[in-house]
Amino acid sequence: MNRDEKKEAVASLSAMLSDAGAVVVTRNLGLTVAQSTELRSAMREAGASYKVTKNRLAKLAITDTDYDSLGELLTGPTALAVSPDPVAAAKAVVEFAKSNDKLEIVGGAMGDTVLDVAGVKALAALPSLDELRGKLVGLLNAPATKVAQVVQAPASKVARVAGAYAASGA
Repeated sequence: MNRDEKKEAVASLSAMLSDAGAVVVTRNLGLTVAQSTELRSAMREAGASYKVTKNRLAKLAITDTDYDSLGELLTGPTALAVSPDPVAAAKAVVEFAKSNDKLEIVGGAMGDTVLDVAGVKALAALPSLDELRGKLVGLLNAPATKVAQVVQAPASKVARVAGAYAASGA
């Protein structure tokens, strides 16, 4: 990798980190190409990205960002899982690590808050942004549905009484 390629890699990684809601640092302990492809596919489905990079370039990319504190986690064969949704990257990595012992979660960060392994797993247990939006819409929609039922109930009772009155011939 020449100097220009390194500068481009650092700039690309910095741009990726600037849009990140959370970053998860993982250690690759011998993933096969098929396993790595499966992990990247799971990350894309979750709306996240997974970037294997040289630690020196990653340290340069995180300098002067909210993720500067991740520098101490970047030792050995590491990779960064990044997503705009703070939960997506953590959830995808934790799910993959459950079924594959060759991926070790080292830690992570949400902005300037550093997370240990337990923190990343706790973050993964939270509902995603889309799930929260769905629940919020359901909560907002429920009162309107109940109001419509209450408003319609008296009208339907009056209609039944009128129908019964008409049927009785009075």
